Amino acid sequence: MSTDTSRPAPYDEVREDHESTRVSAFADDALGDLDATGVAEEIRAGRISASEAVEAAIARVAAVDPALGATTVDDVDRARRRAAHLPKGTDAPFAGVPSAIKDNVSVAGMPMTQGSDALPATPGTADGAFVRQFLSSGVIPVATTTCPPFGWTATTERPGGRVTRNPWATGYSSGGSSGGSAALVASGALPIAHGNDGGGSIRIPAAACGLVGLKTSRGRFLGDPTTDQLPVGIVVNGVLTRTVRDTAAFLASAERYQPSRKLPPVGLVEGPGARRLRVGMMVDSPLAPATDPQTRDAVEAVGRLLDGLGHDVDPDTTVPVPEFFKTDFQDYWSLLALASSAQGSKLYGDGFDAARLDKFTLGLAARAKRRLHRAPLYLARLGLSGVASERLFPAEADVVLTPTLVHTTPRIGYLSGDLDFDTHLARLLDYVGFTPVHNANGQPSISLPLGRTDDGRPIGVMLSARRGQERLLLELAFELEAAAPLRGSGPGALAPQDGAFARLG
Repeated sequence: MSTDTSRPAPYDEVREDHESTRVSAFADDALGDLDATGVAEEIRAGRISASEAVEAAIARVAAVDPALGATTVDDVDRARRRAAHLPKGTDAPFAGVPSAIKDNVSVAGMPMTQGSDALPATPGTADGAFVRQFLSSGVIPVATTTCPPFGWTATTERPGGRVTRNPWATGYSSGGSSGGSAALVASGALPIAHGNDGGGSIRIPAAACGLVGLKTSRGRFLGDPTTDQLPVGIVVNGVLTRTVRDTAAFLASAERYQPSRKLPPVGLVEGPGARRLRVGMMVDSPLAPATDPQTRDAVEAVGRLLDGLGHDVDPDTTVPVPEFFKTDFQDYWSLLALASSAQGSKLYGDGFDAARLDKFTLGLAARAKRRLHRAPLYLARLGLSGVASERLFPAEADVVLTPTLVHTTPRIGYLSGDLDFDTHLARLLDYVGFTPVHNANGQPSISLPLGRTDDGRPIGVMLSARRGQERLLLELAFELEAAAPLRGSGPGALAPQDGAFARLG
C-alpha cells in the first residue's frame, strides 16, 4: 500500500469560469436554523404550522436553486395540500417537516429520469416501497432532486454543463450521486432529504457538503422497483441530515413502519453509549492511491479525539480486501450500465431513447460487453462478500475509522459529464477508495463532517461496523457530535454569522 502523500492534486486544479461563493438559505422564518427534529417539535407545540414550514422551504429552495441547480421537478402544489391536511395527533417524528426525494426512485405523480436525458419524463403511477416508508415519517416533499445519469459517479454533473454546486463553495462538487439532496440540506433550504447509496452515494455528498450520511446495513430499509431485482443488492436508501439525532430518528421511524426480519432492531438512539470501544484506524485504502494530506490530518485528529474520550484506538489497523474486489465491483457496476442501456425501454418505458445516453454510461456498457464472460465469477464472488466480510472485519475492532474519500472534494469539472470515459473512470476510482466495499458486503457505515480543508470546506470521516450494528455507529456519532460539534452540519452552519467549520486539533 502506498503511503506517499506528496502526489499532485489535480482534483483541486481543474478550473471553470465560475467564481466560487458560499450559498446560504438560512433566514428568519418558520424554519430558522432548526434541524428536522427541531422543526417537528415546533409544529407539534403549535408554535408554527406545517403550512408555514412548507412555505418557508418553498421560498428557500426558490432562492438558492438558481445558484445550486439542485432540483429537477417541484412538487409544490401537493406539498401545500399535504401541509394543510396534516393529520392531527400523528406520532410521526417528522410530521409536517419539508423535504425532497432524489430523482431515481418511484414517486406517484412525479417523473423519474434517473438524471439521464434518455429517460422519458413520465409521471409515476405509484410510490415505491421505500418512498412509502419515507413518507411514513411525516415528511412533506417539495421537489425531486438532481443526480448524475443513473447515479454512476461521485459528483452531480450532467453533460452540457448542467451541474449541482456545493453551497460551501460553488466552484466545487456537491458530491454524488445524491448531490442535489445534499446541496439543499447543507444550504439550509431543507432540514432533511432522501438519498440512496450504491457505492457511496449518501456518504460522498455528505462528506462534500458537511452533512451526516448513514448507509445502513443491507435489508434495514425497504427498496424500490428500480433496484429490487438487482442480482447483488448494493443499493440502500436513506437520508442526508445536518444532525445525528435526525438520522437516528429517521432510522427509528423507518424501523417502526417496517422492521427488518433479518437484522437486530436498532430502536431510537438518543445519545452516546457508555461502552468504550476498540477502534481500528485505517488511513489509506488498499484500492486507491494514498490519502491526501488534508484528509489524512482529519482522520488522525478524530483518532486522537476518540483516544481522549477513552476509546482504544489502533492506528495500524488493516481491513483486508480481496485483490479481485476492485475489478469485480467495476465489472458489476458496468453490467448495470449495460442493462440500463440495452433494456431501457423495458426498464423505463417506451419513451426511452438510447441515442441520448451520456458518455460515461456508454463507456461502462461497452466495458461490460467486453467482459461478459466474467459475469458468473464476479457475481458469485460479490454475492458471497457479505459472508466473507464478517470474517475479514478486524477481530480486534468494534468499529473502523477511515476517510470517507481518498482526497478532498474536487472542483466542478474534474468529474464532468462531458469527460471522455477513460479519464472519468480513472479519476473516479482514485477518489472513492473506501465507500464501495460496504455496498458489496452489506455492512453499515456513516460519514461525519469532522474535518475541514485549509480554506474551510468540509472533509468527511467515516466509521464502519459489522452488519446490523447501526446502534453502535449512531452512539459513537452522538459522542463525537457532543465532543466536537459538527458545525459543518449543525443548525445554522451556513448562516452568515457562523460560516466556520469546526476543526479538530
